[in-house]
Amino acid sequence: MASSEGLLPQSVLRAAGDKLYERRKTAALEVEQIVKSLDAQGNPARIRSLVNKLVADFAFSPQANSRKGGLLCLAATAVGLADHNIEYLPLLVPPILSSFTDQDSRVRYYACEALYNVAKVARDGFITFFNDVFDALFRLCADSEPNVQNAAQFLDNLVKDIVTASSSFSIEDFVPRLRDCLTVTNPLQRQFLVSWVTVLASVPDIDMIAYLPLLLGGLMDMLSDPNREIRVAAQKALQEFLIDVQTSRTADFGALANILVDRAKSRDEGTRLTAIRWLKDFVSLAREQLVPHCAAILGAVLPCISHPNNDIAQVARQANQELLALPDSSEALDTGAILGTISAALSSEEEPTRLAALHWIQTLLARCRPQVEKQLEEVMPALFDALGAPSDRVVLQALAVQASLAASPPHFRFLGAQLLNRFRGAGGGRLLQRRGVLVVRRLAALLGAGPTLRLLSQLLEDEEDLPFASAMVQALNLILLTVPEVRDMREQLAEATRSKEGAELFEALYRSWSHSVGASLCLCFMAQAYGHACDLIAAFSHLPLGVEVLVQVDRLVQLLETPIFTRLRLQLLQPNHFPALVRAMYGLLALLPQSDAFRTLHARLNSIPTLALLQLEDTNSPAPTSSRSSKQKPLLDFPSLLKLFCERQEIHVADEEKRRSASTETDADEAPNLQLRANSQTLESRLDASSQGLGTVVPPARPSSR
Repeated sequence: MASSEGLLPQSVLRAAGDKLYERRKTAALEVEQIVKSLDAQGNPARIRSLVNKLVADFAFSPQANSRKGGLLCLAATAVGLADHNIEYLPLLVPPILSSFTDQDSRVRYYACEALYNVAKVARDGFITFFNDVFDALFRLCADSEPNVQNAAQFLDNLVKDIVTASSSFSIEDFVPRLRDCLTVTNPLQRQFLVSWVTVLASVPDIDMIAYLPLLLGGLMDMLSDPNREIRVAAQKALQEFLIDVQTSRTADFGALANILVDRAKSRDEGTRLTAIRWLKDFVSLAREQLVPHCAAILGAVLPCISHPNNDIAQVARQANQELLALPDSSEALDTGAILGTISAALSSEEEPTRLAALHWIQTLLARCRPQVEKQLEEVMPALFDALGAPSDRVVLQALAVQASLAASPPHFRFLGAQLLNRFRGAGGGRLLQRRGVLVVRRLAALLGAGPTLRLLSQLLEDEEDLPFASAMVQALNLILLTVPEVRDMREQLAEATRSKEGAELFEALYRSWSHSVGASLCLCFMAQAYGHACDLIAAFSHLPLGVEVLVQVDRLVQLLETPIFTRLRLQLLQPNHFPALVRAMYGLLALLPQSDAFRTLHARLNSIPTLALLQLEDTNSPAPTSSRSSKQKPLLDFPSLLKLFCERQEIHVADEEKRRSASTETDADEAPNLQLRANSQTLESRLDASSQGLGTVVPPARPSSR
């Protein structure tokens, strides 16, 4: 290696470290001429020695002025070498880059100027150091000194020109570095990065779409930057990418969709709106490619349908329609994952999201019912939870979906069992009060009143939770009495003693209706089985008459005053034809304490013609209300039904006593030998609470007692 002694005149060495810029500049110009001379002589060894001396004595000097002069001289060396600078760049560039972190802002400024001159001479040869130069510029673009920022900007522009014109630039090596930098939050650095992304995307020979999955997340995050300029720049870059994606053959829609799904959940409305727009366009463009990602995209779109921002909600609805239009024949459709997403959406508190999720279930049932039925456990809990939604539209749509599922015989009974389970417990009781009538009415309309009530009755027949069974039967009984959807059943029951179909329906309901005294008597009155009603009332001569039974009888008396039982009240005017009915009414009167219900029923019975009562035969034979011959076998086995009723009521009494004895609270006042106070307000309060829950029948005003 040639000695560095005598390479530079003492005047140059002194001037290179002078505090005056003009003297340092003069020294740099002399260095340039010396290097040109050495290069012309073909003496690379002496050139290397000269560079090493400049680096050691000046660029790394503890004196700031010497460092400034050294940087000027290193740049002058590159200029002096002209086209022969490539082999010396490893000696020139690293010390200049080291000065980018100098504590003296003026040194950093000169470092930018020096590297600018080196790059301007080196051009394509400078690409070798691109990654290190980029890192240095990334730091300096956010420098605390505006002069340094400006110098870095000039250098950055030159580097961009070199890169865009270079055939040796490696985009593969650079993009991972760019991706890592995109995580910063400094606005100046973000602006720097967006400018690089934009420049690279404008180069025809660089396919940035292929690398977009590495950059999209960082760019999307900039949409929430507090600086408007950053948001605008990022949005512009993203818009250009979206245009390019529409014509690209290398776009990885699946990878991009995963990033967008995550950003679509952002709290920032701008980020969320852009992500949803991209997803909408992607689904329209890619279709087949995005079928495997349908569940993830749907999970991002459904919540946005209910977003308070109208733009987001509208685009989300459009995206949802695009998803619904995806091909359904592809085996790539993950039905289980989609159902899981739908289940989560059904837990939303927002009506539009829930309705969209329910529509998806209907769509899947129409397209791939077998796959849906195999994975019902994914969605059934949430589907039944939707019955408690505050929106009637959600409840009705959920019932429509449940009815569609129940169209398959194996699922019909499952639907009924799950429905009953939803009405259990304290929460279920509230649901029964708020939605019971609506739920059963809608299912009756969709699945048929007969099959629906028969199924629920069958399930309740052997119900082990006796208080629940009684409450459900009372609710179903009121529905049977009042709702228009079961009018045909009421007419069929009215013929129970004369037609086989009516008798079969009566018996099917009776087996569960026997859980409730009031419901059983109502059923008998609807079926005009007045003799059996008398037998039920007479059975209380040996059955405990508890508060709950009296409440049910009180409620029954109020129902007898409604239009539901107009025919029965008219029949009271013909005691000779309906003696059992009259006895049943007087039996109810005998059961009631002195209360409003007692006075109401007493007033009603006083309207019966006295002469007809005097002529009433004292007989236990059934009234001639049936055209069937007495020699024919009865359609209904009333003795067996009476036995069933008594056994069922005895079980209820035993269960009540067992629960009372197990209770830690002292309810001695409600023991079997209780004496009911003649205070109708107690009964009224319980009756009102119950009838409000059932919701359809409002008892008429009671007539004043005579």
